[in-house]
Amino acid sequence: MASGAIFSSLRRRRSPTLEAFLAPVDLSDVALVQTLVTVVNELVCCFSKRSFFFQRKNTRSLIRKVEVFQVLLEYLNDSGSGSGSVLPATGLLCLKELYLLLYRSKILLDYCAQSSKLWLLLQNHSISGHFHDLNQEISTLLDVFPVKDVCLSKDVREQIELLLKQSRRAKLFIDMEDDALRVRFFEFLDQFENGRIPDSEELRSFYVDKLQIMDAACCRTEIEALEEQIVNHEGDIEPTVSVLKGLVAMTRYCRFLIFGFEEDELDMENGSQKKIKKGLITQEIADTFLTVPKDFCCPISLDLMRDPVIISTGQTYDRSSISRWMDEGHTTCPKTGQTLAHTRLVPNRALRNLIVQWCSAHGIPLEPPEVMEAMGEAFASACPTKAALEANRATANLLIQQLANGSQSGKTVAAREIRLLAKTGRENRAFLAEAGAIPYLRDLLSSPNSVAQENSVTALLNLSIYDKNKSRIMDEASCLVSIVNVLRFGHTTEARENAAATLFSLSAVHDYKKIIADETGAVEALAGLLQDGTPRGKKDAVTALFNLSTHTDNCVRMIEAGAVTALVEALGNEGVAEEAAGAIALIVRQPFGAKALVNQEEAVAGLIGMMRCGTPRGKENAVAALLELCRSGGSAATERVVKAPAIAGLLQTLLFTGTKRARRKAASLARVFQRCENASLHYGGLGVGYAFASNSAQTRDSSFAAGDVSVPMSISVPVI
Repeated sequence: MASGAIFSSLRRRRSPTLEAFLAPVDLSDVALVQTLVTVVNELVCCFSKRSFFFQRKNTRSLIRKVEVFQVLLEYLNDSGSGSGSVLPATGLLCLKELYLLLYRSKILLDYCAQSSKLWLLLQNHSISGHFHDLNQEISTLLDVFPVKDVCLSKDVREQIELLLKQSRRAKLFIDMEDDALRVRFFEFLDQFENGRIPDSEELRSFYVDKLQIMDAACCRTEIEALEEQIVNHEGDIEPTVSVLKGLVAMTRYCRFLIFGFEEDELDMENGSQKKIKKGLITQEIADTFLTVPKDFCCPISLDLMRDPVIISTGQTYDRSSISRWMDEGHTTCPKTGQTLAHTRLVPNRALRNLIVQWCSAHGIPLEPPEVMEAMGEAFASACPTKAALEANRATANLLIQQLANGSQSGKTVAAREIRLLAKTGRENRAFLAEAGAIPYLRDLLSSPNSVAQENSVTALLNLSIYDKNKSRIMDEASCLVSIVNVLRFGHTTEARENAAATLFSLSAVHDYKKIIADETGAVEALAGLLQDGTPRGKKDAVTALFNLSTHTDNCVRMIEAGAVTALVEALGNEGVAEEAAGAIALIVRQPFGAKALVNQEEAVAGLIGMMRCGTPRGKENAVAALLELCRSGGSAATERVVKAPAIAGLLQTLLFTGTKRARRKAASLARVFQRCENASLHYGGLGVGYAFASNSAQTRDSSFAAGDVSVPMSISVPVI
C-alpha cells in the first residue's frame, strides 16, 4: 500500500506533519467497523454536496468510491459480519488499511476545498497525480479484500466488484479546461517577462470570468495565499520561488487594475485597516509592553531571539543577525572582539526552549526556526525575475496615479501598498521613487487620517533604505520638515517611531547629519522619544541620536535640545544603554559637551554602573566616555571621576578581563588617574593591571573618532 508520503508536497499553510497520516485511534480495537462507519459517514457528509472549483471530475470520482465503501461498511456493521471473530485476518488487515485510505482521502479533498484557486491551478498536474495514486490504492485494497470469504448481500458484492473493475481501468485524469487556464496564466507572466503589459480586458476576463475572483477582497486573499506558498516553499516543488513572486506581482497589479480601490476604501472609511504583516523579510516580534529578559535578546539586534545559535567564542546570537554580521566580512565576535576560530553556527536548543516557554506564557507568537530559515532562504535565493519587476513597475504606476488623483481613502490605500511594495528589493524602491512617489507621500504626512500618515511615513522609511533615495527625500521640498513634524506630533505611536527610524536611515549620509540636527524640533523630539517611548521607539531614537552625534558640529545643538539628559537616563535601560554610552563618548570630546555631562548628577554613576553590569560592548563605551570626560572636562571632571566609588576595582577588572579595546581605554584612563596628584596614592594599586595592558596602550590614546565607539551599527533599518 502506498505511504502517506505521497502527499508530502500538499500544503496549504504548512505541509501536513507525519502524524497527519497516522491513525489517530487504536486500530486493534474490536470496534473497528463502527469506527470506520463513523469516519466514512463524516467524509461523505462533508464532501458529497461540496462544489469544487477545480479537480471537479477527480473529486466526484473519489467521493463516489467512498460512498461505495460506505455501503460496504454499513452492511458489515448492521449484519455483524464485521466483528473480528467473523472476518478473516486478511479482511481485518484490509479494513485497517481502508481507515488510512479514508483519512488520506479526507486530507486531499479538504485541500482541494480550502486552497486558493490560483495555487490549485498551478498544482493541477500534481494534485491530479495524487487522486490517481489514491485510485491505485483502492484498486490494490480491493484486489486483496476477501470478497468471497465475507458474508455480503448480492447487491453489496456487485457494487464492490464493479468498483474494483473501475479502479483497475482508471487512468490519470487531467482536466484540460483547468490546464488551459494554467497555461494561460503563464502566458500572461511571459508577456510581463518580455516587457509587455497584457491587455486589461483579457486580464479581467481571466480573473473575473474564468476564475470567478469577483472583488478586491478575494484577490487579496489569493495574493496572500501565494505569498504563504513562497514562505513554505521547498526546492523540489514547482513552480520556483522566482516564478511565484512573478505571479504574485502580476496578481497584485490585476487587483488594482480590475477592482480599483473601492472595497479597500470602504475598509478604510470603516476604520478597519487590516494589520499589515511584518513577516516575509524582516521577522519582528509584535510590540509589547513586557520587558523581554536580557538573556533572550540578541546582542546585535536587541530583539527577542527566534533562532539562537552559538558561535566559536561561546556567545549566543540570533541566527539572522550573526549571519548578516559574518556576511559583511567580520571575522570577530561582536561581543568579545575575539577572532572566530570557525564560522559554524550551533543551535542553542536549551535557550530556544526557554524562549518558547516564555513566549507561550505571555501570549507572544514565535515562528519555529525552521520556518524562519525557509523564509530567509526562499527570499535570499530568489532574485526577482523581469516579469516580477515589470508587474511591480506597472503596479507602482497605478498606485502613484491614485496618490495623485484619488480620493483621500484611496490615497491611504495606495500609501499602504507602496509601503508593502518597498519592503523588499532595491529595484522596487528605485522605481517607486523614480516614478514620483516621494512628493505624494510627503503630502500625506500632514493628513488628519492616522492610517494615511502612518503608512506614508513608513513607506518613506522603506524607500530610504535605498541609498539614492536618501538624496531624493532630502532634496524634496519640505519633506524633512514633514517627517520631523510626524516625529513630534504624529497621530500614532508607530508613526512617531517610524519617523525616528527614517531620520536614522537618512543620517547615515554624513552631510545630512547637520541638516537633520538643525531642523526645528528634531533633536528635542528624538530625546523625548528616548525618554518616554516604547522599547522599539527608544531604540529608534537612540540610534538616530548616535548617528547625529558623530558629526562634531551637532554637539552644541544636542546639548541645547536636552539630548544629553535623555542619553544619561538611557544608561539605565538595558535595551539602549550601549548606544547611549557611545553617543555620550562622542559628545564629551568637546569641552562644552564634557561640561554638560558633568552637570548631570547621574552621568558618572550611570557610566560606572555600565562598567560594572553592562555587556562587553557597553563596558567599552562606558570607559571610553569616562576617558574622554577626563580629557576634555578639566580637573573638575577628572576629580569627579576619580572620586567615584569602586572605580579602581572596576578599572582593574577591565584591565584583566575586558576586551582588547576595553583594556586599551582602561589603561589610558588609569594613566590619567596616575597623573592626578590627589589620586596618586589611592590608585597606586593599578600598576600591575596597567603593565598587563601596556602592550595595547604604548602611546597615549589621544585620537578619538566615531569609529572608536562600539555600537551595533550592523543593525539594518527595519523594513516595516
